[in-house]
Amino acid sequence: MNESIYDKIFSYFNLKKEEEEFEIIHQTIESGITFRGTNLWVLIFAIIIASVGLNVNSTAVIIGAMLISPLMGPINGMGYSIATYDMPLFQRSVKNFTFAVIISLLTSTIYFFISPVSMARSELLARTSPSFYDILIALSGGMAGIIAVSSKNKGNVIPGVAIATALMPPLCTAGYGLANGKWMFTLGALYLFTINTVFIGISSIIISRILNFPIRTIPDPIRRKRINTWLTTIITITIIPSVYLGYLLVLNERFHEKASNYVNAISNFNESYLIKHEINELRKEITLIYGGHTLDENEKKFLINRKNDFQLQKATVKIQQGYLPENLSYESQESFLKNEIERLQSAFLKQEKMLDSVAQQTQMGSILLNEIHSLFPQIVSCSYAETYLYHTDGNKEKISFIIFYTLSQTSVKQIQEPVEKWLKARLNTNNFEVIFKTYSP
Repeated sequence: MNESIYDKIFSYFNLKKEEEEFEIIHQTIESGITFRGTNLWVLIFAIIIASVGLNVNSTAVIIGAMLISPLMGPINGMGYSIATYDMPLFQRSVKNFTFAVIISLLTSTIYFFISPVSMARSELLARTSPSFYDILIALSGGMAGIIAVSSKNKGNVIPGVAIATALMPPLCTAGYGLANGKWMFTLGALYLFTINTVFIGISSIIISRILNFPIRTIPDPIRRKRINTWLTTIITITIIPSVYLGYLLVLNERFHEKASNYVNAISNFNESYLIKHEINELRKEITLIYGGHTLDENEKKFLINRKNDFQLQKATVKIQQGYLPENLSYESQESFLKNEIERLQSAFLKQEKMLDSVAQQTQMGSILLNEIHSLFPQIVSCSYAETYLYHTDGNKEKISFIIFYTLSQTSVKQIQEPVEKWLKARLNTNNFEVIFKTYSP
């Protein structure tokens, strides 16, 4: 009985039932590694589209470029050929892949060289700082891609893999770096591209061997050992920096979260108000620009020391005063002041609404008491509060309502159920706690 259950469960994960014939798989992979004619022109136009998308910061355009990109072909070819020890196919895959990368870099470099827009926007910056998470994406995407190639039911997996693994944007970002002399952009983007390439290829090797693709040539033990050594070396060289960068990413995210909480806590101080702030995660610096009352040294020291309450002991806090940043033209100063006035008006309205909400909460106990006393005269006092429900694991649930009633007489059991029904209808929620206490003079 247990064996049949295991077999049934295993059948859901079995790939053999939908597997394509090995010869068809081989032909599909072989045809995908070539870059001439149609494939070459599609690659060039895809690079131009991705470059434009990065230039104007359009996610939709970048996704469109990734959908038509043929770059996955030779990477799958390299992984498949290593798994099947098909060295002629491996050499052709490497040759075509190198050619495709060179054409892509040339195309994107030429585009960004002649483009009038040279500002690095968020979509470009996102491709310059790879981390360990990119390895997980490349591995998962690569496995999905080679499984789709080997299946009769390919569906829309391959276009999705092209988007997830994002081979085009890093190459275009590297071209931007070359065109503008920003070598750190080029190095970061090429490293991200290398991560994607290596681990898509590794995933192709893994799946090819799991599916027992037939060996194309009989490898001698020395060559097999040499191939395995090279693979281990390449994986190690690629993965170590990404683990370190992933660790830095986590630290920077934690610093930014703590710094944001700190900034929110000191946004208003006496008659001074925070009009601008900057958080630099790499330098662990927080810059605060205050307007209004001029802060003396003791007040500045107090604000800086508040960082310790948010576990920011090693952070550097710089406090500046004044409305206008330095070196702005008259027109820029006027625009800056208008924006600041609008921002402060918006913040004031938000604060006013918050105060109105707090005032309503303080009156809610009185309102509930007046309404319920006519129904249940034995209720003589009421207290009302809104709060979050906190847990020891650090999570919190949505706001809960707490109502505290004092009874002059009558046992709690007699009144509890009808009062809870009334509160459910009155507050239009089940998310409340009601507490009863009998009054004793």
